[in-house]
Order: sequence, then C-alpha cells, then structure tokens
Amino acid sequence: MLSLPDFKEKQILFVSAKDAEIDKIKFVNDNICLSKNGKIENRISCHKVFSLFLMGDCSLTSVLVRNCQDYGVSIFLLKNNFLNYAQIVSQADGNYLLREKQYAMSAAQDLEAAKKLVGNKILNQIRLLENSDEKEAALSLEKIKAKIGAASNAKDLLGLEGAAGKFFFQSYFKNLGWKRRMPRAKTDIPNFLMDIGYTMLFNFTEATLGIYGFDAYRGFYHKLFFQRKSLACDLMEPFRCIIDRQIVKSHNLGQITVADFKLRKGAYCMGFEEQKKYVNIFAEAIMERKEDIFCYVRDYYYCVVNAANFPEFKLK
Repeated sequence: MLSLPDFKEKQILFVSAKDAEIDKIKFVNDNICLSKNGKIENRISCHKVFSLFLMGDCSLTSVLVRNCQDYGVSIFLLKNNFLNYAQIVSQADGNYLLREKQYAMSAAQDLEAAKKLVGNKILNQIRLLENSDEKEAALSLEKIKAKIGAASNAKDLLGLEGAAGKFFFQSYFKNLGWKRRMPRAKTDIPNFLMDIGYTMLFNFTEATLGIYGFDAYRGFYHKLFFQRKSLACDLMEPFRCIIDRQIVKSHNLGQITVADFKLRKGAYCMGFEEQKKYVNIFAEAIMERKEDIFCYVRDYYYCVVNAANFPEFKLK
C-alpha cells in the first residue's frame, strides 16, 4: 500500500485536449508525456502522479495504461462538460478480507457511521459560516447537528442533512446570487462551479479508496444503487467544504469572471482555456488537503478492519 510519505510527493495531472489526431498521451522512459503532432510538449515523471485527468479528445497508448497500472496511477476520462464517462482506477483488488468486512457491516453499524459522517460535514459547514461572520446561520446548523444522535434511520438523517444544507448554502453563498442547489443542471455559475469541484473531489476520493482495495460501490450512507460508487460518495462528504470555501474565496479575489461562462440552451458552459483556469483553482485546493483525505481514508480502513474509531476531518 502507498504510505503517507510517498503520497505527499504525488500530484494530480490534468490534461485538456481538443483533437485525438493531434493530442496524444504516451509513456516514455518512466514519464507521462503529452505530444502534439508527434512532438513531445510536456512530460512528468510517473512517480510523481497519483491521478491523471484527461478532458476532451486525445489518444492513449496501451503502454501508457499498462504502466499507469504498474505505478498506481488512476486515469479518469472526462467530457468537455466535466462529466466523468470512464475511469481506470489503480486499486488493490486482492484485499478480499477488507471487502468481506465491508459487506458484513450491519444496518445499525451503517447508521452509526452515517451519523458521524453527517455530523462531521455539518461541523465543517458551521466553521465556514463562523469564519464568514454568519453567526445566526451557524447557530441554526448547531441546533440541527444536535438532533443527529436521535435519528432512528437513514431517512431521518437525510432530512437533517438537507435542512442543514439549505441554511448553509443560502447564507454562505448569498453574495454569489445563490438560488438553490441543482446538481448537474448548470443553470447558474455557482452550481456549475460546484459540479466541477465536487466531480474532481469525488474522483480523487475514489482513487484514494483504490489504494486500500475498498469496494467503492458498498457505501454506508448512500445506499447501494446500480453503478453508483456509494462509498466514494460517502467519504467525500466531510471534504465538500474545501470546494465550497474555494468558490467563495475565488469570488472574493475576483478570479471568477462572468465573461468566462456562456449560456447555451439553459445551461452554462465554458471554453477550452477557461476550463484550464477553473480546473487549476480546484486542483490546487484539493492538493492543499490531499494528506487529510489520505489520512481520512486510511483511518476508515482501520475502522472497518480493526474496529477502530470512525475518522474525522476538521476544517482549519
């Protein structure tokens, strides 16, 4: 398994491409290389890459895929609208003992873990509100958080999470012209940016789960559903605050420009160069907390295998 000291040296590699005939990603002398019209334009050592995100149209070689698997590099393929349509995740498939324990978890254990997860998520939302001087909204979330222990099932817990989210989004994003959270609809700029950031966070979480050999489909809060990687959905929840804070921070710094976005058929999109800008913003935010994500997944591994305490991520 990848150790924390080794993980500290790893980076996210994001490549945007336009033409599969021109843009090619290949493996040369232990390097992942980007070439255009047969000429290598950029390269990075495969030892430094944790996950490779390819957006747009480009060509991959079988040698690249084979070596990415050997070096533990997960590959994610994205459309121009940031939709993840395929992935080749490097993972420890042989850890059957872990997967046995995952599927042996009872409904009561799932609910207890879900309570701690949602409580952790709301705690970080409270901290964001307090840092934004939204004391009244933070107090409302405190009251909701206090009810989590009494939740008797996942449906009740989902209701509390939804109520907390409504207060949080309305208060924290009010200066961005917030309306309501609409996943994947892209009807306004804040929701569009959340979709980008959350997608990147989800994929990074999934790749980290692969280090230990988790079955990403067996969640404890997001229930089993065909082709939904429920565990990755679960464990990214406490870290959503990273994306939320970065959106507000970028807005305050003037990094988010309305001219970067275009409205087509009721949904926002952006051009090739603008994609790079926002991908870099979110990638840097995630990489700043990559060690926290790694340690969280590692501690959840110990929780499942050795019945250790459920992990917690506290936003600084």
